[in-house]
Amino acid sequence: MTKAVILALTLLALPAGPLNAQTLPFDMTPERPASDSPAVTAPPEGEGNGAAGSQPVTVAPVAEPVETVPFQRYILPEGSLGLTGEFEDRLWSVYLTAQQAASGAKLNLGYQNSIFVAPETSRLTVEVNNTKIAEEAIRSPESVSDLSLDLPKDLLKPGSNLIRLRSSQRHRTDCDVQSTYELWSNVDAEKTFLSFTGNDPVSMQSLDDIKAIGVDEGGLTRFNFVVPALKQPVSTIPLMRLSQGLAVLADMPNQSFSFETSKLTPSGPGEMTVLVGTSAELSPLLASLPDGAATAPVAGFVQDTKTESPVLVITGPTWQAIRSAIESIVAPTDVSLPARRDVITTQRWRSPDAPFLFSNSRLPFSQLGLKTEEFSGRRFRTDFTIGVPSDFYAASYGEAVILLDAAYSSAVLPGSHIDIYVNDSIASTVPITSSGGGLLRHLPINVTMRHFRPGVNTIAIEAILSTESDKVCAPGATGTDAPRFALFDTSEFHMPDFARVGQLPNLAATAGTGAPYNRTPDPVPLFLDRIDTNTLSAAATFLGRLAASAGHPLPVETVASPALIGNRSAIFIGSLSQMPPAVFTQMNISEASRNTWGPNTGAQAQGVDTQAAYNEWRDKLKDGPFSAQISALEGWLKQNFDITLTSLRFAPRSETSFMPSSDASLLMAQAASPDGSGTWTVLAAPTGKDLRDNMQALSGHANWEQLAGRISTYEAGTKTVQTVPVNSFQFVPTQPGSFFNYRLIAANWLSTNILSYAVLLAVLAVILGLATATMLGNLGRRK
Repeated sequence: MTKAVILALTLLALPAGPLNAQTLPFDMTPERPASDSPAVTAPPEGEGNGAAGSQPVTVAPVAEPVETVPFQRYILPEGSLGLTGEFEDRLWSVYLTAQQAASGAKLNLGYQNSIFVAPETSRLTVEVNNTKIAEEAIRSPESVSDLSLDLPKDLLKPGSNLIRLRSSQRHRTDCDVQSTYELWSNVDAEKTFLSFTGNDPVSMQSLDDIKAIGVDEGGLTRFNFVVPALKQPVSTIPLMRLSQGLAVLADMPNQSFSFETSKLTPSGPGEMTVLVGTSAELSPLLASLPDGAATAPVAGFVQDTKTESPVLVITGPTWQAIRSAIESIVAPTDVSLPARRDVITTQRWRSPDAPFLFSNSRLPFSQLGLKTEEFSGRRFRTDFTIGVPSDFYAASYGEAVILLDAAYSSAVLPGSHIDIYVNDSIASTVPITSSGGGLLRHLPINVTMRHFRPGVNTIAIEAILSTESDKVCAPGATGTDAPRFALFDTSEFHMPDFARVGQLPNLAATAGTGAPYNRTPDPVPLFLDRIDTNTLSAAATFLGRLAASAGHPLPVETVASPALIGNRSAIFIGSLSQMPPAVFTQMNISEASRNTWGPNTGAQAQGVDTQAAYNEWRDKLKDGPFSAQISALEGWLKQNFDITLTSLRFAPRSETSFMPSSDASLLMAQAASPDGSGTWTVLAAPTGKDLRDNMQALSGHANWEQLAGRISTYEAGTKTVQTVPVNSFQFVPTQPGSFFNYRLIAANWLSTNILSYAVLLAVLAVILGLATATMLGNLGRRK
């Protein structure tokens, strides 16, 4: 009975149609995901055992929802960031578009620390727009750890957003000052970014969004130009002006430009594709041009369907219209000359901006970005930045003053000290000589201005603190919480009046402020040895860097022949072998380098360059016994009296002929024009490709600020900058004549030329003696 019931139920469960399904063999292959499974089609009519007249039926696969990949903005402005020592505070800004600020965002931070960092007493603090987001123990010595931090809604805003990283690190075992140099936490640029959801953050809608170009995982920023008519002379000047305008708008520390004629590639992080040309030239490159491109100037962003990335399109019916479109972007960055800036913009890599100091000024630390800090470790270091003009001339006599408000506890022993550094060079030391603690109120610390340079200068304050407990170093004593030192933001930096006169040559002034080209309203002649992608890329990167340093675009005009330059200030860019003969003469560069410079030249120069051979023999023989004694004397004078043999000359040494070494990949030189009324600057490399690649490397913030002297070379193999100091320079007036400024100029010159000062003092003493004798000879009775 039971079997009958089961059989009946089985028959009822079968379909009413005929049973024509075929038995499938057993398949052991893995199941395919639904998104990859093919459509299943019934056999066509007449095949298999199906009934006649049946229609094929297609079953579509079920599509899974596509997961949106978050859009990432790398935020470290100079690549990987190192937080060293027991205390470090880094602050900079990131520019966001309105769409990015309105999207939900996360901050991801990857870091790895030294094995000597004690996790129980070391902290990493993250702030966004002055709001603390996280304070985490530093505990990742073996590998890079990721912190994923949700940002509160409405915390980000369109425009500049402040990012702050603060580290407080203590040693696991040691308590001495030397052990603090073993403490570090490296922030990984590739794993440190803002992450946005949705597609809106990717798009760019207004020209203000140019400022949001950002950086890639290496801290680099690149504008990729695509210009079909690149080699036409009519395009060069508009493209150079556009490059400068974009450089000023973005104002990133490591930005460069590249040019192509037809290749349109997707823009990665920290990149922007710029398409420039007439509507007829651009139509093959874009699926659709912006509305009105065939009749009027157009500048704006479009979404390229091929690369799926925003493209800045600048177009019009003619190149005259393109010039007008470029002006709509660049004109807001122009200034009326002469103009004085209040600050040098640095906030993209260091906030706040550096105040520009032209004369007597007093600034509290609170205005310079420093906050009151209490410190319980052994080595406290913090810094701030200020800017000085290109005609700064006070390196030999001037002194700035820090009016220090600070305190140290009774535990701090005599022998501790406070050091002041200017651009990483020691400038002053104040020892702590008393025990029992102390409260310093506007303690004056004189800071020599020898290490100041035109442009941005970094001034650091470092306190070296030793205590009795550090000598004992009992277990657990490395992470003491009792404050030993306090620095108050009421401290002040005082810059006195200083002499102002330009010096020529001076590559430091050119790199720091764009001088002297930043002061002229007339177009600067620009000589390019050829119009191709390599030369134009290098020229745009160089001019963009000058514009960013000057704070505004520089007017330039191309010249086809050096004869058209005359004695005006000019810029020469190209291969050294193609430079005019006058350049070698004015720059004092050996003519032999025209044919011999470059790796593996394959041929020896014909003949021997006399000046180069003389310099080589002089260098060989300078280590002889007599030279060794002179060197020892010079070292003793330098150490005890701060006097060098160079300062004991009546007249400066003449410049020797310069021969670039085979290690040098790029050369930048500066000298006066033939009649001395203008400034010539040369940027040269062995080949066009070397010029492009090495100018991109030299334009990086770390390398650019090392430019100085009359010649600087960049060595790609070691990634270093070498400089040739100036032996003889000429003054270039920049200020109206005044007795006060002349007195300061004379004071600095005489401080540099000590022997001349001594002779002048002796002559004045003789004159005074003769005048006194003459006067006394006419007084009194005569027999």
